[in-house]
Amino acid sequence: MKARRQTFGSNVDIVAVIPREGVETISSKNTDVADELTGTAQLTTSSIASTLRTYFVLTKPNVWWLLVFTGIGGYFAGSQGSLDPMTLAVTALSLVAGCAGAEAVSNYIERDIDAIMSRTRRRPIPSGKISPPERALYLGLALTSVGIATSALINFYALIFMVFGVLDYVVVYVMLTKRRTPLNVILGSFAGGAPALIGYTAATGFPDLYGWLLAALIVLWIPSHVWSLAMKYKEDYRRAGVPMLPVVLDERKAIRCIVSTVVLLVAFSLALPPFSHTLGPLYMASASLMGGLLLLLSLKTAIDPSFENFWRLFKFSSPYLAVLFAVIIVESFV
Repeated sequence: MKARRQTFGSNVDIVAVIPREGVETISSKNTDVADELTGTAQLTTSSIASTLRTYFVLTKPNVWWLLVFTGIGGYFAGSQGSLDPMTLAVTALSLVAGCAGAEAVSNYIERDIDAIMSRTRRRPIPSGKISPPERALYLGLALTSVGIATSALINFYALIFMVFGVLDYVVVYVMLTKRRTPLNVILGSFAGGAPALIGYTAATGFPDLYGWLLAALIVLWIPSHVWSLAMKYKEDYRRAGVPMLPVVLDERKAIRCIVSTVVLLVAFSLALPPFSHTLGPLYMASASLMGGLLLLLSLKTAIDPSFENFWRLFKFSSPYLAVLFAVIIVESFV
């Protein structure tokens, strides 16, 4: 038992006796309330984190990270080791926002075919994680606007290349050609070169020949990268009505197209140093080694056109390009 004394005036004392069980009940209720509030806070935090993760996945970071990296590589190539941290930061922000925004918009436009294809049906919109789908469109448009606005802060050429990249990818590739012609990848590949030009002109102020060649390297890389993926998932594309080149061509012809573009890509990469003030032995060694491995994988698909070999070619093509631009960054300081 607990006694609590209350005094009224100076002469009258009233003693209230509270059973110990009552005290324990009150204490227990207070603990339950605290636990409930803590659990609610944890649930809210977890829900927010899950939502942010969902919208982040919507932007296809596994796609745009490499494009942004080529843009950063373009900046270092143009700067030749003389960096302006503020310009570099604005360029990176512009590239991330522009590329992520364009991918989010494309996810909204392609939500119908994403729901059909086994490779894409778990994406945020077809899986129902983002509903209504217009939320994805709003995010994409907002990010794209940020990308365009920040590119305007860099210089006029960066703005032009940003707008061109967004229009070529979203309008030309996704909206106009992807579902209509097997030339879709070629027509949309020009957008892939835009980030490198944005980064390069952010450093130089003008797109000279070397800047255009860096962009061309990426444009040449895109067909074999996308077509090797399409070879593995060609039934998916056929079911969705997307006329990717491996879907509409005989398999042997499609493989010849892939191998031919790989040969052209590797040859082009090895021809870059004479047009640069910075590329030297390290780049040539890296381009030769990585190019040789890429050629080997592409020839292996020609000899044994299995899904596993096409998947290996696809998976290696991204590190190939990343290594080349990493070396371009390193040699800009040498």
